[in-house]
Amino acid sequence: MEPKEQWTSKIGFILASAGAAIGLGAIWKFPYETGISGGGAFFLLFIIFTLLIGLPLLISEFIIGRGSGEEAIRAYQKLAPKSLWTGIGRLGVVGCFLLLSFYSVVGGWVTIYCILSIPGMLIKPQQNYGEVFTHITSSPGITFIGMAIFLLINLIVVAFGIQKGIEKTNKFLMPLLFLFFLVLVIRSLTLNNAMEGLRFFLQPDFSKITGQGVLYALGQSFFSLAVGFSCMVTYSSYLGKKVNLPSSAASVSLMNIIVSLLAGFAIFPAVFAFGLEPTQGPGLLFIVLPTVFAQMPFGEVFLCLFLLLFLFATLTSSFSLLEVIVSAFTRSGKRSRVTVTILASIIMFVAGIPAALSQSTLKHIHIFGKTAFDATDFLVSNILLPVGCFLIAIFIAHKMDKQLVKQQFLEGGRLGQGWYTCWHFLMKWLVPITIILVFLSTLGLFK
Repeated sequence: MEPKEQWTSKIGFILASAGAAIGLGAIWKFPYETGISGGGAFFLLFIIFTLLIGLPLLISEFIIGRGSGEEAIRAYQKLAPKSLWTGIGRLGVVGCFLLLSFYSVVGGWVTIYCILSIPGMLIKPQQNYGEVFTHITSSPGITFIGMAIFLLINLIVVAFGIQKGIEKTNKFLMPLLFLFFLVLVIRSLTLNNAMEGLRFFLQPDFSKITGQGVLYALGQSFFSLAVGFSCMVTYSSYLGKKVNLPSSAASVSLMNIIVSLLAGFAIFPAVFAFGLEPTQGPGLLFIVLPTVFAQMPFGEVFLCLFLLLFLFATLTSSFSLLEVIVSAFTRSGKRSRVTVTILASIIMFVAGIPAALSQSTLKHIHIFGKTAFDATDFLVSNILLPVGCFLIAIFIAHKMDKQLVKQQFLEGGRLGQGWYTCWHFLMKWLVPITIILVFLSTLGLFK
């Protein structure tokens, strides 16, 4: 069996976990889902779900991972041997595979935008950025090139392992992402009509929230914290005993909320300032970003730098997804990490072809009224993720050894019995009941 790697420091683990969370979920998916789901009311629900549902679940995955010392599949095999509970880990690996299959398509778009953002190639006078986005997403050749480059970067970093690959890159570029995000926010807030965008984003109007909007807010809290598919089980399995899990989870959750807030501050003032529609969906970020930077001195340079950092944030999330898949097939030591990573990346590229062609060749083919891209997104974010989270909640509250759970929760920190009791109550009652009620609301059983 190959030697088991560990994170070199607590900050390395937190930044890697935050990197897994802060990516397309917070920067790309959150703004457009907020736009189509009513603005401020959606954001408020997202915060509530993140703190009361997502954070306890994140702590749970940390406990399962470090408590077992194993990746997604073997963690449940070790903690509940010869039982159906091992299916949670398998669901996680399948879910990560499906998620990365469409995630790599968006990652490919970001990659192409990075290439086009070389000064003078993207920002031009009278440029219609909506048409640029449509051209990129509807061109199979361009989309495939972007996907291939994106997956190749994933392959290289994950093949190097935890310390030399994932942790090292996160430590260097995550702080830079925050810095350039602040630059964009400052510029966006100084635009004319910016306050109207802020009101849309921050002022709750619950008349615009539907059952589907509530489900989206719940799914977004799962998606943006990378919980439900045991990504954080795998990451925390590389963690030493001295790190306090609840405080680490709180740091990751807070960073995620802050980035989502910054994304809203950056996007919605610009949307209203330039007369764009906040409900235009997945293309929102790709249209707003160039529009904002076009109004800035040295806008081409800043756009290029920000897109590179946005690409990194996208990659840090995809690293965690690919790591779950790779670690599931390499932890036994019978297979080489490099070989498994190469094979997984090739299979991922093939699996992503339907989603990649959903804006072009396959745009007329629909699954339950959705394109292949949207159907995969909905299946992963709004069905499989909540199911995974529900099963994890039941597992840790009713099946996992209670002494081990308590030990992992309290170890390495000053949190007392009261905090543990509160967290355990949330996992035993509030988390599973909330997930069930939200699902029932989507079936029209609650008006």
